[in-house]
Amino acid sequence: MPRLSTFSIVAHDPAIPAWGVAVASKFPAVGAVVPWARAGAGAVATQSEANTSFGPLGLERMADGESAQDALRSLLAEDPGRGMRQVGMVDASGRPATFTGDNCFEWAGGKVGRHFAVQGNILAGPEVVDHMAEAFEATPGGLPDRLLAALLAGDRAGGDRRGRQSAALLVVKPAGGYGGHNDRWIDYRVDDHLDPVPRLVELLEMHELYFGQSVPSDRLRLEGTTLIAIQEIMLRQGYYVGKADGRCDEATLIALRRFVGSENFEERTDLESCTIDRPVFDFLLRRYPGS
Repeated sequence: MPRLSTFSIVAHDPAIPAWGVAVASKFPAVGAVVPWARAGAGAVATQSEANTSFGPLGLERMADGESAQDALRSLLAEDPGRGMRQVGMVDASGRPATFTGDNCFEWAGGKVGRHFAVQGNILAGPEVVDHMAEAFEATPGGLPDRLLAALLAGDRAGGDRRGRQSAALLVVKPAGGYGGHNDRWIDYRVDDHLDPVPRLVELLEMHELYFGQSVPSDRLRLEGTTLIAIQEIMLRQGYYVGKADGRCDEATLIALRRFVGSENFEERTDLESCTIDRPVFDFLLRRYPGS
């Protein structure tokens, strides 16, 4: 069985609360194998010659109140192939644990810090996990950003010494999924790419654009030159017939409703008050430049 030459970080943000995994590998679709997480239980990364049962079983044990260290110890005790396993875990309280079997290919190892564990095998060297830990601890912002900062730091420190192919980011929080119906807050994968980690960063930026929270101080009134720019885009794209005059009249509102719905920016515009979030406005100007 091919081994997942992989580097990963599992982490917890108690303020939200949220749990997540970021991982990269010279292996296709690493996100289909390594990362597991459940809100209120914890997160698991299972790699090297991965035992994928460690994901659901580890989450179940931690959901029942076991610490990450105790859950990991129990899983390994029951696994005759533990010498080939590498695992990182954080539990519901953010207590970390990491394990590297004696038969994992060099360089292989891991380390833990406050609310996180980093680990990797077939790496360029120990500096990969060192840089990951440093980046996670030093990066401000939310858990998704900190996880990707750590992954990018490990990648740029040499990462998987066999090369690059895939990367994934999974972050969960209570009612974090679409419509609040599940816990899957962030779930993005780059399954086959020459430089997958930067592409994963781009996907998180896209997620923030479409699903990020509106900030009242960052809203633009759709009037004057701002609305003229949007009207000109809608004219070129066939949503609007009329003058680009900066007036938020009924014809403009009808066109805006169609245009915004087509672009999936309903959550980032308010047609009642005729406003748009500045990041969305800037994105639309880049996406539909004038002729």
